[in-house]
Amino acid sequence: MAERRDPYPEKLAELEDLLGLIDDRNQRIDMLIETADRFREVPAEVAERPYPDEHKVPACESEAFVWAKKRDDGTLKFYFAVENPQGISAKAMAVILDEALSGAPLEAVANVPDDVVYRVFGSELSMGKTMGLMGMTTMARLSAERLLASNAGR
Repeated sequence: MAERRDPYPEKLAELEDLLGLIDDRNQRIDMLIETADRFREVPAEVAERPYPDEHKVPACESEAFVWAKKRDDGTLKFYFAVENPQGISAKAMAVILDEALSGAPLEAVANVPDDVVYRVFGSELSMGKTMGLMGMTTMARLSAERLLASNAGR
């Protein structure tokens, strides 16, 4: 597992630390299911079905989509769609990424590694689920990297 690089999203670090204290697998699963219950679909003013392929997460079994919209303060607001109604892991990851990365400094979002999936979910997920969740993380990180690059080009 990669170490956290500074800067790192504060809310994500807090969640990782909290999950690190939970030894009971069932308790972690219950917490992640409760997190998934907070999932809200991308609002219609951001995107409507059929969602464009450029927002589709590669290799995601749950057919997840990611949008990043620049906020007035220069940070990003993340939105997600999960087309599989049983995509609990993808919905939980969407909530986590939105709550932890929306409004975080771009440099911190750009430092989030793909292996954050293991820190959140543990190593019990199937390879397919893991790849999809890593893809969601990658798309969020790349959105921050692109905005940082465009800001530097000014």
